[in-house]
Amino acid sequence: MKYVPRLKDKYQNEVVKELMEQFQYGSIMEVPRLVKISINQGIGAATQDKKLVDVAIDELSRIAGQKAVATKARNSIANFKLREFMPIGARVTLRNERMFEFMDRLISVALPRVRDFRGINDKSFDGRGNYSMGITEQIIFPEIDIEKVSRMAGMDITFVTTAKTDAEALALLKAMGLPFKNQKPTN
Repeated sequence: MKYVPRLKDKYQNEVVKELMEQFQYGSIMEVPRLVKISINQGIGAATQDKKLVDVAIDELSRIAGQKAVATKARNSIANFKLREFMPIGARVTLRNERMFEFMDRLISVALPRVRDFRGINDKSFDGRGNYSMGITEQIIFPEIDIEKVSRMAGMDITFVTTAKTDAEALALLKAMGLPFKNQKPTN
């Protein structure tokens, strides 16, 4: 028996039916799906201290459950003491089972640990059905040992979908369980 992540099972059994009814698709193949999750972390101080990139790669690898790679500068900028091909960040792209596992951990464990969390902003769609969000501290993930953290670092998480519009992508991500802010005023 093959292991199927909880969110993948939820997508196949619940979300597809829900979106088929909501948007009146003619075929199951028209239903938007999550393609990949890209996580990247820029380290501005990496121009002075090269070890910061190695620490970021290690932390991002722990969070994602997959080996992260260093991002390199595309061109030199003298004012920032930056040279071409100098490592200045870390990134990882998750697909298939690892993508669903990461999303599940993000929704159920990491986001509830954010201080004063009221939901994520639903305005960060790019017009083509992709959603990006930023996290200010890496310590919300349980894989990171707080005692070993030398400096706080944020990261950007991008959810890439096959949705054609932002409304379809929002409906998909809401159905998957991402906690968006309620836009309705409470009386």
